Amino acid sequence: MLINIYGAKCIGIDAVPVTVEVDINHGIGIHLVGLADAAVRESLLRIMTALQSLGLRVPGKKIVINLAPADMHKSGSGYDLPIALGIIAASGQCALPDLGRYVIMGELGLDASLRDVPGALPVAELAERQGFVGCILPYGSALEALDYAKTRVYAARTLSDVLRILGGEADVSDLEIHHLQDATPPEEAEVAVDFSEIIGQDGAKRGLEIAAAGGHNVLMIGSPGSGKSSLAKALPGILPPMTREEALLTSKIYSVAGKGGARCGLSRRRPFRSPHYSASLPAIIGGGCGDNILPGEISLAQNGVLFLDEFAQIPKAVAEALRAPLEDRKVTISRLRARVEYPASFMLVAATNPCPCGYYGEGDRCTCSVGQRQAYLSRLSGPILDRIDVQLWMHAVDARLLVDGPRGENSAAVARRVQAARDIQQERLRGTGIYTNAEMTSRQMKVLCPLDGPCRDMMEKMIGRLGLSARAFSRVVKLARTIADLQAVTESREAGPIRPAHLAEAAGYRFLDRASF
Repeated sequence: MLINIYGAKCIGIDAVPVTVEVDINHGIGIHLVGLADAAVRESLLRIMTALQSLGLRVPGKKIVINLAPADMHKSGSGYDLPIALGIIAASGQCALPDLGRYVIMGELGLDASLRDVPGALPVAELAERQGFVGCILPYGSALEALDYAKTRVYAARTLSDVLRILGGEADVSDLEIHHLQDATPPEEAEVAVDFSEIIGQDGAKRGLEIAAAGGHNVLMIGSPGSGKSSLAKALPGILPPMTREEALLTSKIYSVAGKGGARCGLSRRRPFRSPHYSASLPAIIGGGCGDNILPGEISLAQNGVLFLDEFAQIPKAVAEALRAPLEDRKVTISRLRARVEYPASFMLVAATNPCPCGYYGEGDRCTCSVGQRQAYLSRLSGPILDRIDVQLWMHAVDARLLVDGPRGENSAAVARRVQAARDIQQERLRGTGIYTNAEMTSRQMKVLCPLDGPCRDMMEKMIGRLGLSARAFSRVVKLARTIADLQAVTESREAGPIRPAHLAEAAGYRFLDRASF
């Protein structure tokens, strides 16, 4: 008897259907075909033990299991559950009339319990897109789709729960995920450094506020202990929560990476990723074997912050690999037999010392030669610096301020201004598919950021004096647009056009275009 069960495979952040065909006929042996990896082949032992724990059996006949399409590699333990259900149905041990109405994925334990599998959100989207009634997932995986209301999602803890759902007779509403919403704990906010806890550095705080308001990239250069890392850790506290569209995209990336199991529903808190400066190229960009390509740190930072400390110490190949994602807001990872694209729209916040000893610019404390200083910062190539909108030079805080300095504005007050500026941008960019000024293309910038006569004259002089590239010019204009939006928020009025003063402040944050060390 031939039985079809429907599963899925994630390619990038989207799922594609996989049909598990099970046929039981005269003969001996179990044959698994369809380009299955070791984890899928090992499922047969788990399945046999799990069925025995429920009083079921694997019939002593010829069992052929095909994972279609046969030319696509299948990996992971998520096919345990559909294979087990196919054996049960094909052998006639249980009547499962609703078997073909759901997309089913899950790993089986030896006691017939279900363990979480990655990719729950893309699987739920696939079920809705392909016209299935819904999907059946392990409890922890199903929690990721708590806010996905376009299709039914069932959360099963054991194989017995799945048999009850597919039997079509019992009331299984208690297993639908939306009934579990009240029983799930709310997402707890992370404890971050508050802006008021950072003494001094008013200029750097202003630069970070502008960057947060428009989603711009930041580079902080300063001596050890000047507050670079503290300011970066305080940045999430002033960023607004994600919109539903942003949260869905970010949550799908975490779901595919297998990092969404501890989350109930969509996360509205923007991610903050801080990998060590020795991280490898695949860890930052993404990679893997064959077509099992996982997202890297730049994709896990989607709609959030990627903080790279000791930026000048990062391997040159890794730093240069950030060029295309910073410009295109996506990353394409190619292998011999696979090509996967992941979103990568993030705020880059980088921090570095100005020289090997770290104290250049702090009086006579620097012991480095001119050549050493130039060699150190020359690790930051021109193309990378060209893509950084806000460049901040930070000096050590005066000792009197550290001991008895006034506390500055707290993060909540700054966050309100940032949120108001983001609201202005969302209204301006409505229908474009982007949310911040930094994401505007050149074509959108010409329409949404027009420059009047005085502004054009000023930019012509700046380009000639600073030697700005075409990319740097567009980034100055977009940063000026954000400064104008923040000024409108501060003055409680509608956002006006870009003025020369906004352009002057924006250009002031690009001191590395003309600096020599």
